[in-house]
Amino acid sequence: MTFVAAAVCPHPPLLVPEVGRGEQVHARAAAVDAVRRLCAARPDRIVVVGDAPAETRYGPESAGSLAGFGVDLHVPLGPPAAGPPAAAAPSLPLSLTVGAWLLASAGWSGDRTALGVPAGHSPRQAAGLGERLVAQVRRGERLALLVMGDGSARRTLKAPGGLDERAAAFDAAAAAALAGPDPAALLDLDPELAAELLAAGRASWQVLAGALLAATRDDTPTEAWSSELIYDDAPYGVGYLVAVWNRGGAQRGRESG
Repeated sequence: MTFVAAAVCPHPPLLVPEVGRGEQVHARAAAVDAVRRLCAARPDRIVVVGDAPAETRYGPESAGSLAGFGVDLHVPLGPPAAGPPAAAAPSLPLSLTVGAWLLASAGWSGDRTALGVPAGHSPRQAAGLGERLVAQVRRGERLALLVMGDGSARRTLKAPGGLDERAAAFDAAAAAALAGPDPAALLDLDPELAAELLAAGRASWQVLAGALLAATRDDTPTEAWSSELIYDDAPYGVGYLVAVWNRGGAQRGRESG
């Protein structure tokens, strides 16, 4: 058994309560619940995947900071027992910083690493990263992925990128693929359109697609996986999707905010 579960979450800094400062963020509860369910799959290791300036692999000694959002908060990737971040360790980008916070909030104390994925990676390049993650799993090891990514930041007039009429359809296609699970549909998401729509999750979602295709090619058919889209909304004009994929089990319906 290799790749056993995945959770997909957005990464707005507002997910972290210290940044949100009392603001009610419905996606937060959904994301923490998704990561708790990921941990319940009993993986031996969780890899956090998220967008980054360059393709980078991070060990548990890395940490991220939310100082740029007005909060003096450092978020280590590793558990407290791992000790303070190493001075030479690369700093986590926002996507992986929020992912590390989610792991801590869900109570995960096991092994974890992270993978930064450039937004410019083609679908083939991104899928290749997912395939390699599965190929590198040791015999008998159970791998889970925490995939961080936002939908379009152009869903409304007040969105960070303003309104683009194509944004809702793009996010709906991504949501349907995550609800599938439909890795082929994830790979069909157009990178140029995603860039125009400021959809930060596209490449990371395609890493997930590559991992599932690799696992099902060598392990179990796609039909043996269950999926649940548990959150789909666009507060602040940005598409936020939360989903859980598990090897085996039954699908359940989604919730919209």
